[in-house]
Amino acid sequence: MKNTWLILFSLGLFGWASCSRSTDAPTPEPQPEQLEMPIPTYFPKMVYNLSSNPVTYDGFQLGRSLFYDGILSRNGTIACGTCHQQAVAFTHHGHDLSHGIDDKIGMRNAPPIQNMAWEKTFFWDGGVHDLDLFPIAPIENPVEMDEKLPNVLQKLRDSKNPDYPQLFKKAFGTTEITTERFTKALSQFMVFLVSNNSRYDLYLRGTTNALTATEKEGLAIFRQKCGTCHEGELFTDQSFRNNGLSIARSTDEGRFRITQNPEDRYKFKVPSLRNVGYTSPYMHDGRFATLEQVLDHYAQNVKQTPNLDPLLQQNNQLGISLTSEEKQKIIAFLRTLSDEQFVKDYRFADPGFGKAF
Repeated sequence: MKNTWLILFSLGLFGWASCSRSTDAPTPEPQPEQLEMPIPTYFPKMVYNLSSNPVTYDGFQLGRSLFYDGILSRNGTIACGTCHQQAVAFTHHGHDLSHGIDDKIGMRNAPPIQNMAWEKTFFWDGGVHDLDLFPIAPIENPVEMDEKLPNVLQKLRDSKNPDYPQLFKKAFGTTEITTERFTKALSQFMVFLVSNNSRYDLYLRGTTNALTATEKEGLAIFRQKCGTCHEGELFTDQSFRNNGLSIARSTDEGRFRITQNPEDRYKFKVPSLRNVGYTSPYMHDGRFATLEQVLDHYAQNVKQTPNLDPLLQQNNQLGISLTSEEKQKIIAFLRTLSDEQFVKDYRFADPGFGKAF
């Protein structure tokens, strides 16, 4: 058993194996070992351009170390993984609004990090359109990490952190630490966070008894009453909508902050519902603690606010017509989207910087 473990480890952690080379030919310069992206056939076309930043074993491991390292923040206390915790699908469980440096409170709930390679925009307001630029915003946000990117790069180059130059060399060929390499390493980690092994995925792949009769009924109701916005196998159309939340609680005007278009006031990105059983609380400001509260909102508490989505004001009625039984069946279905393998995958966990290599 011990020898088997050593063999597997030398091959690159369970399947991430190095390619063998002939001893008869001159040994070429070592090339980064590319990892095969887990791309479900039923997912839509990927948005992220992998050809410009292919995921390699060393690039992924560098990105993972950076993701979990507080060095990205001003005082070393806040890492990406602080507000995006694997056990809850990379969200900040229990916090309606994310807590950052010096325990400052942010203005929004931390969204999950999953299936990022298929995202067209990022953040609740879609303020970033490129995953490679995504990390800069939280790093420089004064209530999140409160640091400047040039300072982060300098800290990574510093002799106090001798491992990082060598990790960059493994990933990119030299010890040079640049903005592009830094952001691309983080992207390599994030694009590999693919969630596609829930019970619902087993059902899609042909295991008809992966869902109970009640869950299948919930799926049918969901598709009929929720599937326009939460469409497809990512369970989001990636649009920005006003879903009728009371604006008395918050001054956050959503997408309007980015576009300054009055028609975007109080609109927020439609979130994916994958792993929604793990990611409470819900909405951009975390105002709902349970899925029951979310469905109660849509069934009876939608407010007539500026730019309210037309789908929530039909036939002179606000919201979505849902009976108590329908709500329970929808929730039963939504819980089948929980991907236990994803939230427990050791490859995505904090490596304990300095120990994993």
